[in-house]
Amino acid sequence: MKLKTLVAATSFALASVLTTGAHAAGTLNVAIHQDPGNWDPIATFLVSWGAVGSQVFDGLIMRTPDMKLVPGLATKWEFLDNNTKLRFTLREGVKFHNGEPFNADAVKFTFDRLLGDEGKKGPQQSNYNAIEKVVVVNAHTVDFLLKNPDPVLLTKLAGYGAMIVPPKYITEKGSAYFGANPVGTGPFKFTEYKPKVSLSFERNASYWGGAPKLDNLVYRFITEPATQAAELQAGRIDVANQIPLAMIDTLKKDSKLAVQSMDGPVALAMRYNTQRGIMKNKEVRKALTMAVDRDAIIKSILLGNAKPIASFQGALSFGNDPALKPLPFNPAQAKAMLAKAGVKPGTQIQIDFRGSDSNFREVAQAVASYLQGVGIVASLKPYDTNVLLNDIIPAGKTGEMWQNQWGGWTFDYDNTAYSMYYTKQRWNPFDDDAKLNALLHTQRNTWDQAARKTTLQQIARYVADEALEMPLYSLNTIYGLNKRAKNLALPADGRFRFVDASVD
Repeated sequence: MKLKTLVAATSFALASVLTTGAHAAGTLNVAIHQDPGNWDPIATFLVSWGAVGSQVFDGLIMRTPDMKLVPGLATKWEFLDNNTKLRFTLREGVKFHNGEPFNADAVKFTFDRLLGDEGKKGPQQSNYNAIEKVVVVNAHTVDFLLKNPDPVLLTKLAGYGAMIVPPKYITEKGSAYFGANPVGTGPFKFTEYKPKVSLSFERNASYWGGAPKLDNLVYRFITEPATQAAELQAGRIDVANQIPLAMIDTLKKDSKLAVQSMDGPVALAMRYNTQRGIMKNKEVRKALTMAVDRDAIIKSILLGNAKPIASFQGALSFGNDPALKPLPFNPAQAKAMLAKAGVKPGTQIQIDFRGSDSNFREVAQAVASYLQGVGIVASLKPYDTNVLLNDIIPAGKTGEMWQNQWGGWTFDYDNTAYSMYYTKQRWNPFDDDAKLNALLHTQRNTWDQAARKTTLQQIARYVADEALEMPLYSLNTIYGLNKRAKNLALPADGRFRFVDASVD
């Protein structure tokens, strides 16, 4: 990236954003698996929020369905003063849904709030702490003063926490009201929220990128994949974001329906509790990884809707090294390694996983079966997802192995690697490795993307050599669709934006 170069301009194509064409009345019905419970951009880290948030909010920078960064509420940006200042030129004539103007004051308010006490209450603040402050230059120009490099900052500014919010509305109504009655500058206006049931929007006819073709957009919160599939078959929803893998072929055979499966950002691994029992020995950890046939799991349980991984990231991730190969499935060698390490047949371990994830339950059972083949007795312990994520993992209370699933929303290994391996991070309750910390710090503090990529690949190889986890697979993003819905432009990261969509 040439940081001194003016990065973008209004000539930059906004194929998925700037729209023209006739208005086609209709309502699109979409199922998502989870109600985040709060629609404030600084209050969430959930993919299900992202699936909705881009309908009502815009960022200064936006991401297209094919993951390119393009101008959003900013028309251009440039790095100044030896990359310590990031200047944005703002789009003019834009208004929030409540009528208040979008301008430099709104950008400053958004980031003062995110980086201040209000932001401390949510999970987003740490993604943006390279920003020291935002300075208003004039009504349509702002400077971001940076206290340290963040080579992923532009991507993050297209992320959830950086969505621009209305100052007057939030000041008058308060954050709690805003969280249940969101207002942004996006293509759809919020109309009704029924917690755990549905969320409804109407078209923003004044949208700066061109009015959506749909009249209305309705999200229904449907937790069970089988129920989503049934509703899709019944014609009561048009887009399903969770369907049982075993039903894919059935849905494909229905002339009214379609299924799209594509590379996605979500990766899964079995992390090792390196402080507990036999897992203290990295040769044991390698042996257990070699004992499990992950290719067979992908083929038989996931029906091919995933890719094997050698590090905790998929092929779309910056820093992924295609030359790094997964440890091979070799149970005979695994048994020999375990014997050499003094691990006795019948040794017991515990695997913790999200109990509500029926697909992963089968994966966990398969892993336990493979480990049984090399003499390890693995018991499976399902947890409520929130309990596992909030009470067990961060507190270091896991069994010897535990399920870790990571969204990789920046499509950059930095976010995953730093969160997983840097000492005392929330998702790293066990490891304290000075060499790994130094590598993570080095890549995070340079703007040189080629150098970063080299360091990120070093990190992946180091983690693989230390066997801090059993890499499993990168999941495909899968959608079930009613063919009456057109021009959906489905994104790999699940962040819908139905500006061009229409229904027959």
